[in-house]
Order: sequence, then C-alpha cells, then structure tokens
Amino acid sequence: MGLEKEKLDTSIIMDEDEFNKSIEPILSKKGKVYTAEPDRDPNDINAHLKVSFDDVIAEPISSHSFDRVWIGSHAAFELVKFIFYRLLSTLLAVPMAFILGVVFGVLSCIHIWLVMPVIQCILMLLPSIQVVWRSLTDMFITPLFHSMGKVLSSVQVKTSEI
Repeated sequence: MGLEKEKLDTSIIMDEDEFNKSIEPILSKKGKVYTAEPDRDPNDINAHLKVSFDDVIAEPISSHSFDRVWIGSHAAFELVKFIFYRLLSTLLAVPMAFILGVVFGVLSCIHIWLVMPVIQCILMLLPSIQVVWRSLTDMFITPLFHSMGKVLSSVQVKTSEI
C-alpha cells in the first residue's frame, strides 16, 4: 500500500447498555466463543481463485497515487468483488448445481453400467482373441514377411557419382 503520513485517531463510543448487550453472546453458558466456518474447498480445487487486490493492481515505487485513492480503490475492488460474487452465486448456484448434478449422474450411470462392463468383457475375451490372432499371424503374415525378407535380402544398392 501507499505510505501514510498522517496518523488518524479513531475511537468508538458506546453506551454502557449497548456494550453489555454486545458481550452477552460471547459469555454464553455453552462456553463456545467462536465457531470456525466449515472449509468449503477442502481439496483446494479453486486455489487459483484466491485473488486479492495486491495480486491484480500494484504500483511501483516510482509511481504512487494518493494514499486515499489507493485505499479507496482497494476498498472498492473488495466490495465490488464481494457483491458481484454473492449476486451471481445467488442467481446461478442452484440452477448450475441442478445441471451439474444431472450431468455427473448421467456420466456415473454410463460409466458404471456401460463402460466398465464392456471393458471387463473385452479383458475376459482378450486371452482367447490373443490365441486366435497369434495363430493367424503364424499361418499367414509370418511366412509372407519371411519370404519377402529372403527376396529383398539379395538386393544390393550401389551409389556412384556421374
């Protein structure tokens, strides 16, 4: 961020009643002060989407904008990113989850009931096919290539300059 030359004094003024109300949930009888939010990306699939303002916009030392402009643009970036993500996920999350559920359900069904049985059948038939294929190559292809090799072994190529 930019160099801030001013010191800002901030203070929060609260009534004593308001202060006591805000502490009550913290001092509950259950003893839980903070519950961690569940990790919605435990496999880190979307690690490339963890983009912050500093990853996108950076000012080199030779060119700095005003500190308040830098802070304001940082706040605007984070706010707009937050609002648009929430808005778009509200509009698209349920329909996309439905569509992707259908797609992955169909793919799973095809894989389980069609692809794997066909592969297992082919793997079961391969030893028999291998025996038939070997006997066919031994009867037809091997003698053909042996005779072609004997005929072409007598061919000699000589190069000469004219």
